[in-house]
Amino acid sequence: MSDLYLAFDYGLTRIGVATGQTLTRTASPLTVLKARNGTPNWEHIGALISEWQPAALVVGLPINMDGSDNPITVRARKFAKRLHGRFHLTAHLVDERLSTQEARGLTARHGTDIEHDGALDTAAACVILNQFLQHAP
Repeated sequence: MSDLYLAFDYGLTRIGVATGQTLTRTASPLTVLKARNGTPNWEHIGALISEWQPAALVVGLPINMDGSDNPITVRARKFAKRLHGRFHLTAHLVDERLSTQEARGLTARHGTDIEHDGALDTAAACVILNQFLQHAP
């Protein structure tokens, strides 16, 4: 049996979302959600969860290269806790160091305009989810 997951690349103005499952252990870009100072429209997230019915959620944790936290790390953890509290789904945290650089490489190879269509955000969510899926049971 395959489990489906939704992953979030948390940001203060945009949150990239990807979906993936354990059968093929691959992720696909889904959408970009607008955020206001890090606060998403929770109804939009609820609609995605209702539509996709994930087994759990995955949130990228932006950690400094030396392993220390930064202000966004704290906010991403809070976002994951709110996801869990609102939707009663496990929210796994995944170290996302270098995910943006990997996402830039992915979008560049596809000739995507990352500055205008949110492709970087969804690509980063895919990278985060792919990392999680590689180690999922």
